[in-house]
Amino acid sequence: MSKKLASKTTKLLLDESDIRKKELNKDDFSATWQGRMFIIDPEKSEIAKKLGIKLKGEYAIKVR
Repeated sequence: MSKKLASKTTKLLLDESDIRKKELNKDDFSATWQGRMFIIDPEKSEIAKKLGIKLKGEYAIKVR
């Protein structure tokens, strides 16, 4: 299992292999993050609305 990295802009957590598959720039991700939240239904989630999250997935709470 590869290490999860957090996007510096969206805080989305992805595996290194997923970043390569989606052809994203690894420099836009950080290995230094804290906390984890799972957004299952962004339409109904108050937290997702406050944070501006539109897609379901796993997100970091704090990214450095």
